[in-house]
Amino acid sequence: MIRKASAIAIAAIATAYLALCGLLYLSQRSYLYYPVPRRADVPAFVMHRGDADIVVSTNGVESPEAVLYFGGNAEDVSQAIPSLGRAFPGRAVYAMHYRSYGGSTGMPSERALVADARQLLARVARSHVRIALVGRSLGSGIAIRLASSPHVERLALVTPYDSIVELAAGRFPMFPVRLLLRDKFESWRYAPSVRIPTTLVLAGRDRVIPNDSSMRLASNFARDVAVVVRFADADHNDISGFDGYAEAIAGRMP
Repeated sequence: MIRKASAIAIAAIATAYLALCGLLYLSQRSYLYYPVPRRADVPAFVMHRGDADIVVSTNGVESPEAVLYFGGNAEDVSQAIPSLGRAFPGRAVYAMHYRSYGGSTGMPSERALVADARQLLARVARSHVRIALVGRSLGSGIAIRLASSPHVERLALVTPYDSIVELAAGRFPMFPVRLLLRDKFESWRYAPSVRIPTTLVLAGRDRVIPNDSSMRLASNFARDVAVVVRFADADHNDISGFDGYAEAIAGRMP
């Protein structure tokens, strides 16, 4: 009887564990993507992708130089347009609203967002000869995927990570996250191929993406490609308000 009871208990625990793994697998993207609306007073256009319409906010500046911005997982990127304009004066600014964000249609995934970003880069490159990329938080994993394009001349990664799957594994140590996660965003894989000037901007009090993760990413760049700028008193969400932030992402060291 004791053996039978133990076997039943073990089976129940195993079933519950597998059920939780299944729930985590099915709901994983709800932990990664938090769609938000956009400011209606910021100019925007729609990029048609066949399976989705992607809204892109812009400052409306006509210039041979441009900036592409990819924001965080709960960010209205239209609100970053003014600060990007100050960081890169005279440049056209384009900020992509991910699928289901800011009026964009479709469902977000790593594969879809990177494909959308590549399409936007190709479109912008037709009328701009110099392009800078800025990726913040989640968007750092998108920006780094475009950095080897011949159209791009500099890269800024704000509160970046080496790998979303590694961050998730640390937060859910009881589960086989590396097997379950579909959107891995393994930025470290792409860092060695980057050859343009790159700045990693870290928040010293970041509780979302630990500085250790950002520094592991930094260690994967080739020598003399990337520099790290750390704002010791900043946290994950307020770093863009610190003096010197604009200069940092533009490569003008504060």
